[in-house]
Amino acid sequence: MSEVLDRVPYARFLRLRAERQGDALTVTMPFADRLIGNPVLPALHGGSTAALLELTAIAQVAVIYPRLRLPRPINVSVAYLRSGRPADVKANARIGRAGRRVAHVLAEAWQDDPDNPIAALTAHFLLADEDY
Repeated sequence: MSEVLDRVPYARFLRLRAERQGDALTVTMPFADRLIGNPVLPALHGGSTAALLELTAIAQVAVIYPRLRLPRPINVSVAYLRSGRPADVKANARIGRAGRRVAHVLAEAWQDDPDNPIAALTAHFLLADEDY
C-alpha cells in the first residue's frame, strides 16, 4: 500500500509507511528530529501530525475507491488532543460515508495506545476523476 503514499512527495519526506490488513490501513510516521515543533517540551510539530492524518485518510480512500488520481481534499479539520512526544506516530482512518463524488473520512493518530489519540481529523474528499 506504500505505492499510494509514494506518489505524494511530502509523504516520502515524512517517510510514511503503510501496513494493510484487508481494507484497513495503519500508517506509521517514524520519529525524526526534524519533526520537532517545540524543542522546549519537546513536542511534534502540528503540521507533520496533520499531514500524517490527511495522507492516511487519502490512502484509505484510495484503497476503497481506486481511481486514476488520488482523492482531493475539499475540507479538512484537525483537532489536537494532546502533545505528540518525540516517538513514532501511528494513524488509521475510516470512511464514514461515501457517495459517487464525495467521501467523509475520520482519522486518528496515536503513539502508544489507539484509545488515547493525540490528534483527530474530519475531512471530505472529492472522488471524481474529472477536473472541476
